[in-house]
Amino acid sequence: MVFGKNNWRKIEQGEENGYLLTNGLGGFSSFSIVGANVRNDHALLIAALQAPSKRYHMITNVHACLELEGKYWNLASQRYLNKEMGKAEVACIQDGFQYLQCFVMDFFPEWQYHIRDTDVIQTIWMKQGENTVVVEYKIRSGSSGCLKLTPWMQFVPKGQRLSKQQTFTIDQKRICSNGISLYYQTNGKIVTKETEFLDGWYYEKDKRDGRDFIGCTAKNHEILCPFSAGVQEFYLVYSMEELEEVDREWIKREKEKEKWRQEKLIEQAGLKSPTAQILVRSANQFLTWRESTKSESIIAGYPFFGDWGRDTMIAMIGCTLSTKQYHSAQSILRTFLAYCRKGLMPNMFPEDGAEPIYNTVDASLLFFEVFYQYYLATFDQVLLKEAWPILLEIVEWYQKGTDFQIYMDTDGLITAGEGLYQLTWMDVRIETILPTPRHGKPVEVNAYWYNALCIMAELSKREKIGEGKQTYFEGMAEKVKKSFLELFWDKERGYLRDVVSKSGETKADWQIRCNQIWTLTLSYTMLDREQAKSILQTVYRHLYTSWGLRSLSPEDPEYHPVYGGSQRERDLAYHQGTVWAYPLGAYYLALLRWEEDKEQAISIVKQQLLAMEACLLEGCIGQIAEIYDGDCPNTTCGCFAQAWSVGEILRVYAKIEQMEGKREA
Repeated sequence: MVFGKNNWRKIEQGEENGYLLTNGLGGFSSFSIVGANVRNDHALLIAALQAPSKRYHMITNVHACLELEGKYWNLASQRYLNKEMGKAEVACIQDGFQYLQCFVMDFFPEWQYHIRDTDVIQTIWMKQGENTVVVEYKIRSGSSGCLKLTPWMQFVPKGQRLSKQQTFTIDQKRICSNGISLYYQTNGKIVTKETEFLDGWYYEKDKRDGRDFIGCTAKNHEILCPFSAGVQEFYLVYSMEELEEVDREWIKREKEKEKWRQEKLIEQAGLKSPTAQILVRSANQFLTWRESTKSESIIAGYPFFGDWGRDTMIAMIGCTLSTKQYHSAQSILRTFLAYCRKGLMPNMFPEDGAEPIYNTVDASLLFFEVFYQYYLATFDQVLLKEAWPILLEIVEWYQKGTDFQIYMDTDGLITAGEGLYQLTWMDVRIETILPTPRHGKPVEVNAYWYNALCIMAELSKREKIGEGKQTYFEGMAEKVKKSFLELFWDKERGYLRDVVSKSGETKADWQIRCNQIWTLTLSYTMLDREQAKSILQTVYRHLYTSWGLRSLSPEDPEYHPVYGGSQRERDLAYHQGTVWAYPLGAYYLALLRWEEDKEQAISIVKQQLLAMEACLLEGCIGQIAEIYDGDCPNTTCGCFAQAWSVGEILRVYAKIEQMEGKREA
């Protein structure tokens, strides 16, 4: 994926898109394609001191300045806030983007600069399993000169602001501040200086989101890289671990390892579509090690989120099964089995030994679908025997009732929620305000419940593991189906009720939302083809956009067309019309499943997916964001890279290739 000068006629345009590198620990590297930091969470190195969520902003950026024949060209690009004379104006102090010829995103991000007879090519990459980032510079020149590098540092917890009282020290192998040591090596010459602070870094994306948009960084050294005519290479390595001796051979070897790792991911997944192959690599960026559980996990989204139970369950099929990373899937499943309490799967694993948080009604029920898909792919009998008692336990707790007023009502349906607890994925709370109150019987939760009961019946029959249980689960499922259709399906409306409110029918009950789409994509569904077609038509008319589904119909009085502004304004819009990418995957999977003419279904989905290819060139290159505006969704909002967005769209590409393979066979 190549970007050129037409993509940064002004710095504001160049700030729109960026890159993401991750290290499998929750650490990452990310800023814009012109090299500017436009978020507080943009940095050359965000290190995970304890994987995956104890993260520190270490190195904000490394600014380069080229000296040729006594003249200087600043290659850095960054906007700052001018506070002189009481003003608060944004000024483009550094405009190195005018020398940037192209930005290339392949295995690693690469910037190509040209000045006079000199080319400077910068590449950044990270080592997997380490908090290590490498910056390479290749200089081709017809003259002698010097490349001066200025690292800007913070050494603060991710999301916090650097204080000018913080001290920085440097010796021959490490930089120390805030009780943390960062090791470094370079083949340039280190020149130490007194610590200087630069205040007023301007973060455009944070300003748009109503966050603190002013940053502060520090410098206490420079790196001089003198060169003569010809080709010369320089490197700068930062790591939270003491480095072995670094040289060009080490750089080449470790870089090839990382490239080979990414190539193997594509080979293992076995998908032919170039877009799907990009998504395979993107999906892998969310897989991470969790130190507290000694197992793998899935980061919900970069740059803001940690690993959450519900998000993991939704993202997991695409991010591990569609990519055939079955070992990772097994590790994650075992973790959730081990931490299931009173029938509930954790929604969050805190650090430092704290107890997990279980405030979700759907994570446990989603677990059944993930586990079943894993089992169908692997026939892992060992894990089935381990999981069976826990699966039984979940059903029993949901029947008799567990925390957060989660219980099976007399009609067989699941009721959940009380007070200020928001237990579904539409979980925003603003003090005492619940923008999407869904206490009662949510549509997708009861679809998950029916699916779970059917899976239990199927496993009982197929594997003889639950003797005498098959008929029991089939009977429960039939009761749920009958009650569900009576309460949720309205033939006149032609779509499903969103929630049966606990307090009696409210305006929220029949709002047209994307939650009904998941009733059509689970292994087992209560609906017939005509009902499915009607729901698909409703979703397409009211909620469909090329980059996601709206969370609420634009015809609803509560619809919010734009996501932005203060935290309160964003929260009010979050599930009230904002476009979410991940339900779009379910929409396409449903279309492929329920359309009688499979050739036509494949053709429609492939045509509409072309817009998703354009989506991969916007925001974080190669990734799919969390959300977009409800009206004219074309700009990344929320997390610029979201696991369930990537995972669910990747499932669609995998399904199409599976269907086409069967057709050819």
